[in-house]
Amino acid sequence: MSDRLILESMARLVPARSHILDLGCGDGTLLAYLRDHRHCTGYGVEIDDRKVQACLQRGINVLQLNLEDGLAMFEDNSFDLVLQIDTLQHLRNTETMLRETARVGRQAIVAFPNFAHWPNRLSVLMGRMPVTKRLPYQWYDTPNIRVGTYADFEVLVQRMGLLISDSFGLEQGQEVRLLPNLRASTAVFKLVQA
Repeated sequence: MSDRLILESMARLVPARSHILDLGCGDGTLLAYLRDHRHCTGYGVEIDDRKVQACLQRGINVLQLNLEDGLAMFEDNSFDLVLQIDTLQHLRNTETMLRETARVGRQAIVAFPNFAHWPNRLSVLMGRMPVTKRLPYQWYDTPNIRVGTYADFEVLVQRMGLLISDSFGLEQGQEVRLLPNLRASTAVFKLVQA
């Protein structure tokens, strides 16, 4: 996650002094921001060598793990909050990771690019896969394994028996609560344990 507006929007959702696990933490920018502005502690999980090094340079506690292997090293309720910001679209087993997230954290914030955003729909209607700020890759070189929509994720979470305490979209750093599936480039869900 590199967009500053998304970073600040995510940070607003995190209670001060939370103990956090950030799955797919990238270069540690969000964790450093939460540490410095919200007085949070915790760990990042990242697989990329360069990004792990960037975390270490920022003073972030980071574990180099493949999320596809799960979170067995963490006990139940180990964290106040688990973050999955722009992570799920890169994972093969979404349901397993969501269950693991709910197991190790009392709450979770999950955010991902919303493929149902109206410019994406228009692009597909014109016969082309969308290339946008939130989906910046061509179809043939994307690191995303899948694309998701706000509406589809809502159905998945409910089917899994997870509870949504809040959900909305983000567009240019602003919350979108009216028709977020259509009007927002980012889907955001705050989940709590059942």
